Amino acid sequence: MPTLIAGNAVIGQSGGPTAVINQSLVGVVEKLRELGACRPGAPISQILGMRHGVRGLTKGEFIDLGALTRETLEALSITPSAALGSTRDKPDAAYCQRILEACRNHNVRYFFYIGGNDSSDTCRIVNELARKAGYELRCFHIPKTVDNDLLVNDHTPGFPSAARFVAKACMADFLDNISLPGIKINIIMGRHAGFLTAASALARRADREQGSTDGPQLIYLPEVPFDIERFVHDVASVYDRKGRCHIAVSEGIQDKDHVAIGAKLIKGAQTDAHGNVQLSGSGALGDQLADLLKEKLTPAGGKPPRVRADTFGYVQRCFPDASPVDQREARRAGHFAAEVACRGDLDGSIAIIRTSTPGPWENYSVEYRRIELADVAAKTRHLPAEFTSGHNNVSQVFLDYCRPLVGDLPRFERLGGV
Repeated sequence: MPTLIAGNAVIGQSGGPTAVINQSLVGVVEKLRELGACRPGAPISQILGMRHGVRGLTKGEFIDLGALTRETLEALSITPSAALGSTRDKPDAAYCQRILEACRNHNVRYFFYIGGNDSSDTCRIVNELARKAGYELRCFHIPKTVDNDLLVNDHTPGFPSAARFVAKACMADFLDNISLPGIKINIIMGRHAGFLTAASALARRADREQGSTDGPQLIYLPEVPFDIERFVHDVASVYDRKGRCHIAVSEGIQDKDHVAIGAKLIKGAQTDAHGNVQLSGSGALGDQLADLLKEKLTPAGGKPPRVRADTFGYVQRCFPDASPVDQREARRAGHFAAEVACRGDLDGSIAIIRTSTPGPWENYSVEYRRIELADVAAKTRHLPAEFTSGHNNVSQVFLDYCRPLVGDLPRFERLGGV
């Protein structure tokens, strides 16, 4: 039987929204109710939702999640973006002390936070403060990030759906590129980790001869040093051969000295509170790379090549075409968090661990584990070296890893000779 303590449960969402973050929210609510929460006389009397994460908790701004109907929860589960509202707040010890006081004031004994590595660090700090204060509080982090950059996890809820969007967008964009040939650059999310940009390789047809030059022909990741002159040479090589070139670039590309290319190329760039150059949504990096190619590839006395750039931006996060695997796993991560909290565990992060071996004949499977908050808190996972190939491509190992996550992709056809 579950070991329950009397009090309320609170759930929050933090960081960038995703297409499946509400699946995790619903997963926690339905499992807590299944275990008896919100029934008359039950130890867990209320399930509260923080409005805009811990900011709302400290202000006492809640939604009564326990009162929602099954129909509402199911509709909510397939709704993209953070239903409770999110926050970019990164609480320090003093902020976390206010969080703990809010938990005391509202008799919160179960604290669930859905988010990335900063959210797990918030859980860690709050949990440590609660223990020092002798206040029993069960703190659990539920993974979420399209960047796929949490340690220990094989992948994180949100990434498969965003990767699915990137793959499908690049499939369609490549067809556009061969219809009206030119040089096309797509800037894809990922300041420090290149998983999403790597997913653009899934746009290439897998049912054709080996060595297909389907786009994107060039893929640039933050984990592989970016050299501007080499980039120009790469593009020129493809363009001279085919009369077109399709390129995927991570917003976080950096040189061998770990200086962001965006910071080098973008003049007068906006920076955030942490001093980081604004990359997502600005369009500036793509424009600067496009201008560079026009300058470098224009023959003397000739016309510049046709170069265009798009920044996928926030649409990657919440496009309403979620991966079926992602929906299922995000929900189950919420279930598992509720289960371990109710069985008596005091804290932890939920990790998705792959139990099958990636490859063409993989019978894909995963399991869920409770891991220590310190294993993921404020840490960043990078694309493994075996997922890259050379300086401008990804490996078959990455494709085998990623394909089961995104779900079936359309099989487009082309007429011969294009």
